[in-house]
Amino acid sequence: MPSAQPGGEKAHGPFPSEPGTLLEHVPVAVFGIDDAGLVRYWGPGAQELFGYGSAAVLSRPAALLFADTPSRSASDTCAELVERARTQGYWRVRLTARDRDGGAFDCGFRVFPMTGSDGRPVVLGLASRSEGLDRVKTNLAFLDALFETCPIGLVMLDQDLRFVHLNQALADMDGLPIEAHLGRHTDDVVLVADDGEYRRMLRAVAAGGEPVVGVLVGMRPRGRPDHDQVRSVSFFPLSQAVGSRPGVGGLMVDVTDREQAILEATAGRRRLALLDRASARIGTTLDVNLTAQELVDVSMPDFCDGAVVEVVEWMDPGEDFDPARPLITRRIASGTILPPPATELVSGVDTVRYPPGSVIHDMLRSGRPISAPVDQEFLARTVLIESRGRLLTESGVACVLVAPLIARGTVQGIAMFGRSADRPAFTRDDLGLAGELASRAALCLDNARLYSRVQDISLTLQRALLPTVLGTSPYADVAHRYVPGGRVTEVGGDWYDVISLPDDRVVLVVGDVMGHGVPAAAAMGRLRITTKALARHTVEPDALLAELDACAQEAGIELATCLYIVYDPRTGRARIANAGHLPPLVLRPDGGVDTLDEVLGVPLGVGGVPFRTTEIELPDHATLVLYTDGLIESRGQDIGTGLESLRAELAGSAGPLEAMADRILAHLLPGPPADDTVLVLARVHRVRPGH
Repeated sequence: MPSAQPGGEKAHGPFPSEPGTLLEHVPVAVFGIDDAGLVRYWGPGAQELFGYGSAAVLSRPAALLFADTPSRSASDTCAELVERARTQGYWRVRLTARDRDGGAFDCGFRVFPMTGSDGRPVVLGLASRSEGLDRVKTNLAFLDALFETCPIGLVMLDQDLRFVHLNQALADMDGLPIEAHLGRHTDDVVLVADDGEYRRMLRAVAAGGEPVVGVLVGMRPRGRPDHDQVRSVSFFPLSQAVGSRPGVGGLMVDVTDREQAILEATAGRRRLALLDRASARIGTTLDVNLTAQELVDVSMPDFCDGAVVEVVEWMDPGEDFDPARPLITRRIASGTILPPPATELVSGVDTVRYPPGSVIHDMLRSGRPISAPVDQEFLARTVLIESRGRLLTESGVACVLVAPLIARGTVQGIAMFGRSADRPAFTRDDLGLAGELASRAALCLDNARLYSRVQDISLTLQRALLPTVLGTSPYADVAHRYVPGGRVTEVGGDWYDVISLPDDRVVLVVGDVMGHGVPAAAAMGRLRITTKALARHTVEPDALLAELDACAQEAGIELATCLYIVYDPRTGRARIANAGHLPPLVLRPDGGVDTLDEVLGVPLGVGGVPFRTTEIELPDHATLVLYTDGLIESRGQDIGTGLESLRAELAGSAGPLEAMADRILAHLLPGPPADDTVLVLARVHRVRPGH
């Protein structure tokens, strides 16, 4: 505090009211009185309250600030004020004050002793008009009572729509404690299915827009996910209040019972939103298990707390449902948002056996979804294993809804949804919604199942038509690999063979029929078998490809590639003909890699274009590398880049061919390939003189 020198005192002080509080609107005078009862400090608030400028009051008796009363003089009042401050340390009192014009007014004083910068004692006083203080106290008491006892939901949000303050009535509506609201965004507390209209309304008010009064909003509190509500909401901008924190103030009234129509419309929109999500998220792949898991995931948490999907294990594909026989299912997808042991309940089993008379039998007999409470009757009828029944009881699941997965008139399986006791039981509307979900999922599951069956047939056919045992020769060491394409694509028409010919010659052949599935696999088998038959009777590679071309045209094979190489170990030379296939590579004994791209003919099935044969000499112990496009081409990588990667893998390679083949596949195919892949490595040797 500055020294109290006459004429030199500063008329400002360190005690302004805190901005943003109710006291900001009550003038507070700050002044100092020395031992002689003279004014030694005068703040701007004092001038506003008493009307004196600092020059008119400093170094004058402080008694001029007080009014004479019948019981005491102004001087006595001032002396008592100073004495009480010194003896008690702090004193609060109401006295009659006097302003510059001589007007008397009731004033609240707070005084306490201090030491000035010059070391002399000073009594510091704070003064405010009593009616201002009374008004602040009344307002605070009113606000406290309002937030404590008002049955209407009250809320204060900041500019980012995060909770700053709320009352217990709103906390009860939301199903969360007051503390769980503070600092959280409104979207984290209530779910409003209106495409963001509610949020936009709040943002407009927070930005200083017009207040909104009595708007009806349908919402679902996240703390009470089983309880849809209709609230009448009113909001006003806090930024219009002087010195207050910007944001939104609001009042909310639960009018659910009165506005049942809005609640039903909200529930309807929620069901449509769930079906819309299901349409977008179920069936994104042709994998049966993934499709089933998509149904489980999309149903939680909006529709249920846990779900499983099971496929029926029919003894015969054409078997009809017999209600008198047990039903055996295989669980292929599961999920829950409930705590343990619910997780073990839904995922701790692969095969389930339902006895005759179970709820599942009732559902399949009617062909429509049904719901049932999880009680002793349900357990006795449906759950055979006692430990599983105990898990179900302890999991918290209070009711289940079972829907059949029927597609093209065939029962594919069942979808089972469960809710805890914290949610209401399934309603008739829920049965209809579950039926819609199950119907859409069943068709996707059936498509995936049929696709998987075709894939399995194609793969089985292709593997049956590929060679089980390759031709052997003491003059060619061979390592070969076939990797089928991933489940996203159908099996292709890649094929290969090694054929032993008279005079120790060896044929290496690789090809690719364009297309996928059973037709491609069948065409591949036809070409491979024809090639093997022609190889024993046709000397020149170009003549063999001409015969294959004619065969392809007769069989309706529109496009196929084929690389045909005949190696003669007596001369060390190889004769090559190519029908549109990728060029072979040669790994020389010194580690260098050559590309044999001098002879690239048109694919088989085109016709009208002759093939030709080229001849090269291979060093002893050179390695021929034959492959299909699945090895070097992938999404995001063209064939040229892939071919360079293969050449880089081969460069400098040595050692066993089997290890080399594994290393090439590991580096070039780190994951399941998008297309079928064939790799053939053949290390050739010449006949030694004298043999």
